[in-house]
Amino acid sequence: MQNLMETWNNFKDSYLSWANNMSVSISKIDIVEILIIAFLIYQVLKWIKDTRAWTLLKGILVILGFVLIAAIFQMNTILWIAERTINVAVIALIIIFQPELRKALEELGRKKFVSALFSFEFGKEKEEKFSEKTINELVKACYEMGKVKTGALIVIENEVALAEYDRTGIPVDGLVTSQLLINIFEKNTPLHDGAVIIRGDRVASATCYLPLSDSLSLSKELGTRHRAALGISEVSDSFTIVVSEETGMVSIATGGQLYRNVDPDFLRNKLQFLQKHDLEPKRFQTLKRRLLNVKKADKTNNK
Repeated sequence: MQNLMETWNNFKDSYLSWANNMSVSISKIDIVEILIIAFLIYQVLKWIKDTRAWTLLKGILVILGFVLIAAIFQMNTILWIAERTINVAVIALIIIFQPELRKALEELGRKKFVSALFSFEFGKEKEEKFSEKTINELVKACYEMGKVKTGALIVIENEVALAEYDRTGIPVDGLVTSQLLINIFEKNTPLHDGAVIIRGDRVASATCYLPLSDSLSLSKELGTRHRAALGISEVSDSFTIVVSEETGMVSIATGGQLYRNVDPDFLRNKLQFLQKHDLEPKRFQTLKRRLLNVKKADKTNNK
């Protein structure tokens, strides 16, 4: 314990000595400025959470945590490497986050970024990802297409937004029904080539292009649809259904794994799990529920 305290004191003297020399005088303007910056950082983080950059940001925070530990325990080699690579890391971050930065600038140009930044939907009750009717329609459509060997590729958006792939297709914005899906994937029709992206209970777009997986473990007998299904599952938390044009078998891809030749019950169970699975911590759910109840009570009292 004593050694740990000495290590902390050395770290404080080396890296936090500037704090002891500061004469702290905080005015009302400083407090307002701190609140504005904190609010903006929170809103930007909330916006990033709807993109793939959120996963990358968590990885960066883990690396920064290791660097902090290295600084506390005076691991000079790690600190030397971190100092030499920081300039390269900044350029690498710009390259990695290039799609998200481009999207932000596009939204800013369309004047949607500010409205998204200052959206107040905390008290709004969270809806299910999709309804039981959508599950029934998906299962029915997939196995009806399988009987006549109609190829299909259906991507169901989960927590990670698929807007960048959505833009590569043709907007549909139609309610999910088995008839609509069968008509989209009917051979020789304008929308049959490519993937369909489903967002909630609606078909967002069709003929979308997806990234292909580079996995060497994927069987050579599988075609582009299965490789695209696995590819999108590797870069997002989406759930993808594939109907083979050659065999009529239904397969699913999720979490970088491909499950081949699944039966209707297995597919239904996976969709129901996806429908009910909530990634938010329970304490945030409880807080939201309490705030929502307070809001409803205020509305009742005002009537």
